[in-house]
Formats: sequence, C-alpha cells, structure tokens
Amino acid sequence: MADFLVPSTASPETDAQHRLNGPIHAKRHVRVICIGAGASGLLMAYKLQRHFDNFSLTVYEKNPEVSGTWWENKYPGCACDVPAHNYTWSFEPKLDWSAVYAGSREIYKYFNDFAKKYNLGRYVKTQHQVVGSYWNKEKGGYDVQVKDLENGTAVSDHCDILVNASGILNNWQWPAIPGIDKYKGTLLHTANWDDKIDLSGRHVGLIGNGSSGIQVLPTIQPHVQKVTTFIREPTWVSPVQGLEQHVFSDQERLEFATKPGKLLEYRQGVERGLNGQFGIFLKNTNTNNETETYFRQQMHDKLQNDYLEERLVPNWHVGCRRLTPGVGYLESLGKENVEVVYGEINAITEKGCLCDNGNEYPVDVLICATGFNTSFKPRFPVVGPSGKNLQDVWKEEAQSYFGIAAAEFPNYLIFLGPNCPIGNGPVLSAIECQADYMLKLIDRFQTHNISQFSPKQEAITDFIAHKDHFMQKTVWHDPCRSWYKQRPDGPVTALWPGSTLHYIEAMMEVRLDDWEVKYNGNRFAWMGNGYSQTELDPTADWAFYIRENDDDEPISRGRKLQLINKSGTLQGNLGVSFSGKQVTDAPPAVESKL
Repeated sequence: MADFLVPSTASPETDAQHRLNGPIHAKRHVRVICIGAGASGLLMAYKLQRHFDNFSLTVYEKNPEVSGTWWENKYPGCACDVPAHNYTWSFEPKLDWSAVYAGSREIYKYFNDFAKKYNLGRYVKTQHQVVGSYWNKEKGGYDVQVKDLENGTAVSDHCDILVNASGILNNWQWPAIPGIDKYKGTLLHTANWDDKIDLSGRHVGLIGNGSSGIQVLPTIQPHVQKVTTFIREPTWVSPVQGLEQHVFSDQERLEFATKPGKLLEYRQGVERGLNGQFGIFLKNTNTNNETETYFRQQMHDKLQNDYLEERLVPNWHVGCRRLTPGVGYLESLGKENVEVVYGEINAITEKGCLCDNGNEYPVDVLICATGFNTSFKPRFPVVGPSGKNLQDVWKEEAQSYFGIAAAEFPNYLIFLGPNCPIGNGPVLSAIECQADYMLKLIDRFQTHNISQFSPKQEAITDFIAHKDHFMQKTVWHDPCRSWYKQRPDGPVTALWPGSTLHYIEAMMEVRLDDWEVKYNGNRFAWMGNGYSQTELDPTADWAFYIRENDDDEPISRGRKLQLINKSGTLQGNLGVSFSGKQVTDAPPAVESKL
C-alpha cells in the first residue's frame, strides 16, 4: 500500500491535499504515544510493529525496566492466580513454566523475554513518567508532558493518538489508617517490597486478607517468630480453580517442548475450563450454587475453628470479590505462631496496631497488603478539546465505551478501562482483543482523512444502562467491599457485563455508528487520485477477482464466527464448578439454525 508522509505538525489542509494527490487508502504517517510498558503496552508495540508501517511509536515507562506490575511486585508468595500456561499471549506460549501457578519472577521473565525477542525496547523509554496530556486545537492530537525521572528534567512530545496502558493494579497506596506515619518499626507494602528486609525470627503484622495477603501469609509463616494478621471482613478463599498446584517435571516440560500438539492441547483444555466457569458469577445458577457449597465445605475443613469460620465465611455470594486460590492460607491461620485479630484497626501507633477491641498489638514489621487505587481516574491530567479533564469527569464514576475510550476525549484509547473483563476471566485474552480493536481504529485513522474519533456520549449512556441492568443478576451486585466498585452499594465499574468470550465477540467488529468521527476537509478525500493500491503494486495480480469457484470468506457475522471458533469440532462444552464437577447452565437459545 502506498504511503505518504505528513508530519504531525502538518495542518489538516495539508493532509487532505496529499490525499488528493495519492491513491485510494494512502497511509499517512501516524505518531502514537503509549503510556506504560507492562503487558498491555508491550502488546501494543508488538502489534503495531507486526501489522503497520509508516508510523512512529514511543512507549513511556516510569519504571527502570519493562513488564509493569510483574517487575514491581516482588513480595513473598507473589504469583498469578491463573494457570501459568494460560497467562501468556494466545500466540506466544512458554514451554518451561516451573509450576501451574508460577511466581512473579517467572512471569516477569516471560514478558521481559517477549520484549527482547521482538526488539520492542527500541520503542521504550524507561524512567520517563507522563505527567500531563493536553489536546492541541491547532494541529490535533495531544501535547504530552513527560518527566525524565533519571535526571529530573521535563520532556515535551506530541502524538496523533494517545494510548493509556498504565494499568489498573499498579498505583499502590498505604491504608487510610490514622497514625501510619508514626510507626517506628519496619513498614512494608506488598507492591513496594524491599528484598533486603529479613523477616526471619521477627514478629510480623499483616494487614489485609485480599489476594496479596492470602499469598503472603503461608509464605512467611514458617520463617517468622510470629504473625499477627489483621482481618476486618470475611472473604471467600477459593481452592485452586480445578487445577491443584503442581510442579512440572523435567519429562513434562520436555514433552511440552518436543511433542507436537501436546502443549496446545493442554492450554486449550485449561482455557475451556476457565471459560466454562462464568456461571459462577450469576446468582442462582447451578454452577454458582454448586461452587458455594463446595467453598463452604472447603473452608470448614481447612479452618477447623468455629470462631474463625463464623467471621471469615461471608454471607454474600461467591465471586462478589476477586477469587484468589488460597494455597495454604486457611491452614496457616491455625498455626501456633499465627494470631488472627478480627475487626477494624482504629489507629497505627509507634509500636503497632490499636484495634477496635481496645487492644494494642506491637509488631517488629508491619506489612500492608492493602492493594491499589482502583478508581480508574487517570493519574495525570487528560484534557480534551472542550477543556474538560478526564480526572474530573471520572471523579465520581468512571464511564467508558467497552473499557477502551471516553466520550469527548478523541484519539485517546485505554487498555483495561472501566467495565471490561479484568476480574471474571482470562485477562490477557481481553487485552488482545482490545489491542486488535484499537488497531482497527488506527488503521482507519491512517488510511482515511480522519482528524478525530471518540465514542458518542449516547452510546456510552446506553452501554452503562445495559451494564447496570445486567449486573443486578450477578454476584458482583451483592453488598461486599470490592475493588470492582467504589463502595459496597455502588455500581460495578470494573467488570464487563458478560463472559470473556462474550467480550471477545462484542469486540470483533468496530461499530462506527457508536463513534463520533471528524474529518480533515472532505470526508471522501481518502479516495485520492482515482488509482487503486493494486495498480501501484507491479507484483500484484490485477485480475485477482477472476476465479474458477467462489472461495470468499464468510460475509455474515454468524458464519464468520463459526469459522473462527471452529464450530462442530467438539462434542459439547459444559460449565464447571470449582469442585471440578461439570454443571449444565445452558444459555438460552434465541436463534435456531436452519
């Protein structure tokens, strides 16, 4: 396809004039800035490199290295709660995972190796933190302000399209407990871990029983003198999701590496199992009821303590909070050197924690496993053409289009934004389809004379109304305290109204009727000088459409999907509870196949 180079400083009139002189669908130069070199940012760089040319890309990363949250999180026991072979890109398997639930260092290595393999470092500037982005009304796109963290200087940049891949679970925060600055012992946060701190033989306090706390406790318990763990509310602690923790033998890893189809078969089997568990999150389904019964029995068997069972087993549905495989956690609560303090911490003193039972609990080291700021507000100003700052617009409730864009903020795209599948399925699969959707928008921007694209407010309003209606029948709507929503009785802002497979289908095609599109000059300037791209390629077949038979790809959405999802190749899928029992929760059929 013929290209023409129009620098980012060119006027809209220059762009339109160049198009009139070139062939149909000529590709203008596109300048992209991506914020964050974690999993999402690296994937964006990979896909732009693989599928596009006539573009420039800079990925600004605040950390000294790539891989985002997996570079940052080094606390004891840190691991992914998805089987490792399925915590990879669909097209980029890893042959030598050590175990089903691999640790954070292995996961970091996977993404770091991915960046090295495809030379993605050429696009990345580490220790550069974006501090502001402002729409440029004269030339379009964003003026981006960046701080060079190595030397403290300010850097200015400009882009046609701004992609925020900074993630949702990497802006860690201290708990909002009075007096935390007065504590004179060693203060640690799981997301800002200091490897130089030795916990051996010390009395450790642990605040939190979310995902991080559940992983930390059984890891440190055998090595410390005592752990006092502070728990303020119940939570469902899940057994592993149908797959027990298992260390792969040398023979298993060899077969994965050398036996054709062996690893693919394993990965597909795990993925089908994960995708078969969506019924867990729907109230009054067989899958949810079966799973809750199983969880309740598992917690009873592992706690063996009526006091703890009464306080730790919730009265809200399984899945209202993020499910974390509790490998060894419940058993650790009953160890001799573990003390459980249930209730609120009123204040942190010089020595430790003052709780609502009136007792003070002195500790040598205080670990805060208290999570992240998950408000979805950008961590820097994003100012659109109207002068509005997205930080202010999303102050009370973040409302996006399908988790990737916001109304009135053109040419601004978001990975893992509000209401996409970041807690109810294989998240990397969702990131892949988000990247593909963004690239379709960028392709249209590059090959048509588009100046701005952003979702219509009416489309977002309708999407949020549909989402809120759907959520009423899910467990996420229960009054639990969860990062899925900003308050226990508030709207669910983090999750997609459907399964991961549902999201993938919804994102397969760009619904341009949901988007506000503005053009540089005449909207048909992209038609150019009357010549096709084919005629400009002397190696192409100028009669490619003359054939002996109809070998076209399917045109209808239904037929396309059957080709993509390999319909007819399996005997039939069933829902699966966490107990491993297959449970039928057949979705209602509204179409009949003729």
